[in-house]
Amino acid sequence: MKIEFAESAICDLEDIRSYYTEQQVPQVGENFILEIINHIETLPDNPKIGRQVPEFQMSSIRELIHSPFRIVYVLNKISMQIIRVWRSERLMKMP
Repeated sequence: MKIEFAESAICDLEDIRSYYTEQQVPQVGENFILEIINHIETLPDNPKIGRQVPEFQMSSIRELIHSPFRIVYVLNKISMQIIRVWRSERLMKMP
């Protein structure tokens, strides 16, 4: 199964990097990004491992928790798209 990254998810990862760089601990940000990507790479073997996003209750919108982040993805038959990587306390809203 193919993994795709939405522009919003790429921006989220860049924001994580920027935040930790501003806090003068850039290695923490780099480590989080590497760990998040490693977690995402487990999805093709078990795409439904993530729970349904509680805000939507749709089986195709799922999330992995990588504390303190939520990795939100949309699952379809041939691919999955990572759409957000947000702090876990943030609630999701549809645009």
